[in-house]
Amino acid sequence: MNSLLPFRKSVHFRAGRGAHGMGQQQAGAKGEDVMVKVPPGTVVRSADGVALLELMRPGQRALLLPGGRGGHGNAAFKSGANKVPRIAEKGEKGPEMWLDLELKLVADVGIVGAPNAGKRTLLSVISAAKPTIANYPFTTILPNLGVVSLDFDATMVVADLPGLLEGAHRGYGLGHEFLRHSERCSVLVHVVDGSGQQPEYEFEAVRLELELFSPSLVDKPFVVVYNKMDLPEAAEKWKIFRENLQA
Repeated sequence: MNSLLPFRKSVHFRAGRGAHGMGQQQAGAKGEDVMVKVPPGTVVRSADGVALLELMRPGQRALLLPGGRGGHGNAAFKSGANKVPRIAEKGEKGPEMWLDLELKLVADVGIVGAPNAGKRTLLSVISAAKPTIANYPFTTILPNLGVVSLDFDATMVVADLPGLLEGAHRGYGLGHEFLRHSERCSVLVHVVDGSGQQPEYEFEAVRLELELFSPSLVDKPFVVVYNKMDLPEAAEKWKIFRENLQA
């Protein structure tokens, strides 16, 4: 499981209620558990936005709400005056809670940049991922993950994040949907379209959106990839871009 899309159609999950207590000293069984599977990187929040837990590893489990308590059997009501009670307690329903689920990808490296900068192409070259590649903006509408082999037994996970627009930190262009995935990356790779009108402005605009969304993002180590150098206009602008980057 790698997304929260199944929860668009299924939003109610109910654990079993506790069984009623019975005679012959039999207490009711507790309600059966219901396991709700989520992808690694899921943040579980209460309805008022408080983060309750984060599930980071495959197979990690956590108990959010207990099932219904089973009712006491007749033995619980035994007393000196009533040796054989003929009453038992009913089982109870479990507690209820509304939750919000938010997925933040768990990746070592995040590829960021403006739309149509070449992020997907880079991912397809350095990993075995086969994302859709096209020469128009917003080919990427969902993050893509690729695994890069570094050595015999060493790998890293790289995430291609959808293109950022000005105002992304305010949610423009689904900015919040994209920017949150970069928070868990250890390193960011900024892909810049060298054939654009002002590559240096494009780079600074993306950096600004990251900072406005979360100041900690601009403190992460980053690598700049100046892309499309095979085009004459990109090669012509490379010197100015490099000087601005080093300034």
